[in-house]
Amino acid sequence: MSAPRHVAVIMDGNGRWANARGLPRAAGHRAGAKSARSIVENAQRNGVKVLTLFAFSSENWQRPRAEVRVLLDLFRRTIGREIDALHDNGVRLSFIGDRSRFSKALQSDMRDAEARTQNNATLDLVIAVDYGGRWDMVQAARACAQACLDDDLTPETITAEAMAQHLSLHRFGEPDLFIRTGGERRISNFLLWDLAYSELYFTDRLWPDFDAESLRDALDWFAQRERRFGRLPSATRTSRA
Repeated sequence: MSAPRHVAVIMDGNGRWANARGLPRAAGHRAGAKSARSIVENAQRNGVKVLTLFAFSSENWQRPRAEVRVLLDLFRRTIGREIDALHDNGVRLSFIGDRSRFSKALQSDMRDAEARTQNNATLDLVIAVDYGGRWDMVQAARACAQACLDDDLTPETITAEAMAQHLSLHRFGEPDLFIRTGGERRISNFLLWDLAYSELYFTDRLWPDFDAESLRDALDWFAQRERRFGRLPSATRTSRA
C-alpha cells in the first residue's frame, strides 16, 4: 500500500511529558509545537498530501484559565513564527472549528495565514481549533435543514453525501490514517464522521517525543493494512473467484 493521502493526528501527552521532567505544562506545549513542525516537514517528505492536526478541542476551554491563555498565546505565536517557512515550502494552511470565541487578533491572524497560502499545493495543513466532532455534525445538520427551508433539499433527499458536503473536512477528503500519541485509545470527539473507515494507530509515545522515526513507524504500519471498506479480503475473493 502506498503512503496515506490524508493523515489526522491527536497530539496528546504534552502535559505528561513536562510533568515527567519537573517542568511546567507550558514547557510541554512548547515542545509539542516543535514536534508539530517536524511532523509537517516529514509528512511532506513521505508523500502525505493532507495533514490534519487537532490543536485545540472544544472541550479544552474547560482547562484552567491560565493554561488556556498559554495555549492560545502559543498558538498565535506559532502561526506568526512558522507562516514564512510554511509558505516557502508550498504548504496551504487551513483552520477548521468554531472561531467565534477567539480574540479578534487571533481570528485575523488565521484569516491572513489562510489567504497568504491559499494558492500553495505541496501539502494541505489543516489545524483543528475549538473543534469537536459533535459540533461538526450539528453544524452540518443545520446547514441541511436550512437548505430544506430554502427548497434546495427535501428531507427525503438528505443523504450521507449531502451531509458530508457541509462537514469541515469536505474539501480535503476523509483521513486514511488516524494517529493518536500519548497512550490513550479513543478518538475524543475528533472527526467523528470522517474517521468511519480510517485506520486507527495508537502509540504510547508522548507527542513531544513523536519524531520522524515515529511517523515512519506509523506509515509502515499503515502500509501493512488491507483496507476493505466492507468488502471481502483480497485473498478470500481470489480463492472464491
